[in-house]
Order: sequence, then C-alpha cells, then structure tokens
Amino acid sequence: MMQARPAAVIVLAAGEGSRMRSAIPKPLQLVCGQSMLGHCLAAAGELAPERLIVVVGHDAERVAAHARLQAPDVVIVVQDYLGGTGHAVRVALESVGSISGTVLVTYADTPLLRGATLATLVAERARADAGAAVLTGRVGNPFGYGRIIRDDDGVFVAIVEHADATPDQQAITEINSGMYAFDGDLLSDAVKRVRTDNVQGEEYLTDVVSVIRGDGYPVVTVDCPDFEEVQGVNDLAQLAHVSRVMNARLLQSAMRAGVRIADPASTWVDVSVALAAGAYIGPGTQLEGRTSVASGARVGPGCLLRDTSVGPGAVVIQSVCESAVIGDGAQVGPFAHVRPGTRLGPGERQTLAEAGKPVRRT
Repeated sequence: MMQARPAAVIVLAAGEGSRMRSAIPKPLQLVCGQSMLGHCLAAAGELAPERLIVVVGHDAERVAAHARLQAPDVVIVVQDYLGGTGHAVRVALESVGSISGTVLVTYADTPLLRGATLATLVAERARADAGAAVLTGRVGNPFGYGRIIRDDDGVFVAIVEHADATPDQQAITEINSGMYAFDGDLLSDAVKRVRTDNVQGEEYLTDVVSVIRGDGYPVVTVDCPDFEEVQGVNDLAQLAHVSRVMNARLLQSAMRAGVRIADPASTWVDVSVALAAGAYIGPGTQLEGRTSVASGARVGPGCLLRDTSVGPGAVVIQSVCESAVIGDGAQVGPFAHVRPGTRLGPGERQTLAEAGKPVRRT
C-alpha cells in the first residue's frame, strides 16, 4: 500500500474527563511513564505530518504546555466551549485555515493506537481518492459504539449511533472508532454544514462523514485488527487496563530482543526504560524513567529502579535505587536504598546494615 504523508494531524484533547475523578487532566494521565497525550503525539509523529495540531479546552494552559514539551512545533488551538468533536475540528480549521491534502483526526485518550495503523488509514484514503476514510473495529459487545452500516455489496453507507440504531443495527459488531482521514478541502467545507439538532446539541464529526458522502464523494473504511488500539480511556479502571496492555507490549518487545524477563505478570517498565539483550529482570520488579540495564546485569527480584543505570554484570536484589549509577559488576542488596546521586564503582557492594543505615563494601 502506498504511503502518504498527511498534511495535518489534529489531536482532540479538550475534554474535561470528569469520570476520571482526578485533579490531573485526562490527556496528562500516565500510561507506563508517558502521558496519554504523549503517546498519541508520538504515534502521530511517526507519520511526519506537515502540521501537528492539538485542540485543548479544559485546563487548556496546562495541557498546551505539556503538548509543547512533547512536540515543540505543535500548533495549539483553544476550543472555548465543548461543542462536540465536529465543533473542535471546525475551530481548528478556522484557526489555521483550510488544509489541502489528507487531514487525520485522532484523540488524546487512545494511548494504545499505533503509528502504523494511522499510516494505513492515511494511505488508504489517498489510494482510493476518497473523501474520507473511517477507522473501524470489531468487538463482541458493541454497546455504546456507533455501528458501521453497509449495503449488500459491503460498501460503506453510514454510521448510526447506538441510541439511534434499530435492533438489527445494534446486532452489528463492526463499530466506528471515531478516527478518520479526510480530504482536507472537503473537510473544511463539510464541517461548516454540520447541524446541532441532536440530544446533546453538539456538532458531531460523524455527521461530517455523512455530509461528504451525501455530496457524492466515496467513503472507505480501514479495519483495525487489534481492537485494543482504538479503545478510549474514560475512567481510572480503563486507565489501568490500557496500562497493562502497554506494559505487555513493552515486555514482549524486550523479550523478543533478547532480554530475559522471569515473570512478565509482575514486571513493570516505562516506555523510556532501556534494556539490553542479555539482561535479566527478576519477578516483582518495576523500572521507571530513564533506567537502563546493561547486558549481563541482573535486576530483581523485588526491585524498584528509577532513573538508574546498571552496568554489565551488576546485580541488584530486593532494593530501591533512585537516580544512581551501579557500576560494572557492582552488587546492591538485599534491602538497600541507593539514594539519588550515588555512584557505585566496579565491583563495589551496597547492602543494609544494622539500624537501617546503608553500608558500602569493596
């Protein structure tokens, strides 16, 4: 399939996320050490879009500042009031102007979405010369999702929201993910014609798809085989779920690269952790921040390492290490707390002495 660089990616990050019941804005909630917004920007960045736009609203300054840290060239657009997904895109286009080429729309609460999936969506729209491409998925229980309606030949006809679906339509398991690739010129025109005569009184992006198809332009779909990718996060239970999925991805990648992980079920790593082939990670271990573990090193069981470098042949057992350097062949633990700034040289040892004070041995 041909690859096409999108003219723009618009990431919608304006929602309040009240169901999170947290003082932290929903887009800034962490998944394996990275914010959900950061994950989404990283996926979008893999496509090298000409413009990267983030629409903010709730706690706008805080979310915008974080977005700029993740992507310094990002364009920030403020949605003054939450008038729906279609309204958010309209505000973005009114701010930056019409965009020719492919415009991709994603969300800041889908941290599992892969850049490769977005690239496929963009390429398919370009290949088919379609007005829009809709990312779809299949799920056993589609309750609450918009359904994809097709004709007898399997051609896309419409998206029907769950509340408006007939019993036969509700039985459809192909759902709308809410992510789209649009022809930018058609999008700029169609988004102005979306009505608000619905229960929420909002402008829906699904209606933009209907307008484009109603104007006679083809709409195609792209199936996302891994439904986990398109699941949004609305509460802390869902946040825990996507964190488990992301952690499993990271561990599988590490193991395939030659890292021995004794018990993946009890091991947690951040996206920024670097594990070299030949390293061993024992059960009950959590690795955070810029931690790195060299080949031949053993960490665990029962360890927490944060921003710590572990050299070749070093051994760390049942210990906490923070912003430390563990030299080649050094030994830490059991029951040691290696404090920030500590540097253990080659072959040194740190363990726990009486009265809870650490002792270093060479």
